[in-house]
Amino acid sequence: MTRTSPFPYAVAGVHAQIGEVMTVEEWADLARIPHRHLKGSHVSGKDIKRILGVHGKSWDAEQQRFARMETIVEVARKALASAHLEPDAVEHIVISTCSPHQIMLDQDGFTLAREIGVPDSVAPLQLGAGCAGLGRAAALLGRMNIENALIICYNLGSPWAIDADGRPLTTYVENNHHPFANTLWCTGALFSDACTAMVFERRRDSPGICLYSRDSHSFGEEPGFLDPLVHYPGGGIDHPPGRPGSAELSAFGLNGKALASYYAGGMMLNHQAFNGTLPDYANVVRRIYTHQAGPALVEDFARLADLPPGKAPTNVRQLGNLVSAATPTLFYADVLNKEITNGDLACFSVVGAGPERGGFIAPISIPGEVTASHPPVPRPLDAR
Repeated sequence: MTRTSPFPYAVAGVHAQIGEVMTVEEWADLARIPHRHLKGSHVSGKDIKRILGVHGKSWDAEQQRFARMETIVEVARKALASAHLEPDAVEHIVISTCSPHQIMLDQDGFTLAREIGVPDSVAPLQLGAGCAGLGRAAALLGRMNIENALIICYNLGSPWAIDADGRPLTTYVENNHHPFANTLWCTGALFSDACTAMVFERRRDSPGICLYSRDSHSFGEEPGFLDPLVHYPGGGIDHPPGRPGSAELSAFGLNGKALASYYAGGMMLNHQAFNGTLPDYANVVRRIYTHQAGPALVEDFARLADLPPGKAPTNVRQLGNLVSAATPTLFYADVLNKEITNGDLACFSVVGAGPERGGFIAPISIPGEVTASHPPVPRPLDAR
């Protein structure tokens, strides 16, 4: 069984922002992805619903709020305000994203730390992470002896995958080099825009626990899981920029079969580990926030784990996959809707590219007001 360790922190602040919510029919009309089997036709919203299960997307193609670093800075400042914490009191800052504004030298981390007002003595930690980035960030935090930490997660799908006219970049629709060329269109259709920030405050009497695993040596009782789930082979030493084919390989390609297998197995391993440390944890915590990989996967896990009705909210049908920002966005919406309040325990359980998985259980203790963002984050659905 995956080992758990103490997590002596409480969640002390949160904020989130999403893009304008559009239907997949609207997105399909905007994107006009060429249909591979019907010449002259485009992938329709009906096709997307049937294949991916999503009905809507958080997408900011027109306003380009998510193309500006100021949006992320604003979200972080509002999370700190809800925690009644000044930026100069932050002792640890972690940035989790697979869509940074600048690829090299962790410049997103340095820029955010400067603009937010985090002291120069705090070393920014930028994780080039996918959907399980929050789990890795929490695992690192759990091993530190600090008082306050700020974890920022964001996915910038619209500025990453579309051109100036709002159409998908040719890398995603006219690509014969990528190992997952035939399904690259799914990247734009499934992944969406969101930015979140959470504040953690050390509580030495916290009942919190956390877990983390890369599953490279073993995957439960099975051999190690070697597929990275999401393939982006271009841009590095293996395929440097400027070399033939590098641009075509610089795209996110999903290994759907491996992703489904790892999600189902990984989420159950997380579930078993939490249950082994905190028996009947599903009834002890107020909410269980799971990674929102896809509607069918989320709902199947809730059934397989026999989670109580209303225990695990979901937003992937409404908003698409928000990557590492998915679970904090669910939590933020619940705080606004008073579905979870101070004194409650919350569980966050995630799996993602790497592969990696992790999660934590922590008490909620937010001293200030959690303000509503615009556009508003919709009330989550029930995974059951």
